[in-house]
Amino acid sequence: MRIGITGHRGLTAVIEVQVRRLLESALAGEDPTYLTVVSCIADGPDSWLATIGLAQGARLEVVIPADRYRDGLPEWHHPSYDRLLGSATAIHRTGHVESTEASHMAGSELLVQQVDRLLAVWDGLPARGFGGTADVVTYARQHGVPVDVLWPQGARR
Repeated sequence: MRIGITGHRGLTAVIEVQVRRLLESALAGEDPTYLTVVSCIADGPDSWLATIGLAQGARLEVVIPADRYRDGLPEWHHPSYDRLLGSATAIHRTGHVESTEASHMAGSELLVQQVDRLLAVWDGLPARGFGGTADVVTYARQHGVPVDVLWPQGARR
């Protein structure tokens, strides 16, 4: 089974704890021997699922939306990003150089093309910019990839 992740960044610490539990539950029924997590390993749900999957014995494949993608992530996240990237069994690149909304959407499209199922840490609201979680969910559904929406009850971004 190949499971991808998309989700909102910048969540509060309280929501992070709840989302991590939801992500752990989403992987709980999977045999790690046959599980691959596919992620762009951004801060937030992307890296949380990658970390959880690796801890359970799954393989990690990383999608890099742009050559300068890491530069656009918070500096405090760089050590986690680098560690996860170093743990990847495969790396997929879009060919974009600049880290833009368009390259992020291209990365998400590439991710969706690699998976059997997509986990979406999504509040159900429209994307705040092109390539946001809502856009990725729409793209996955249009391409027949099942989407499991994970959002803590009562949580707000």
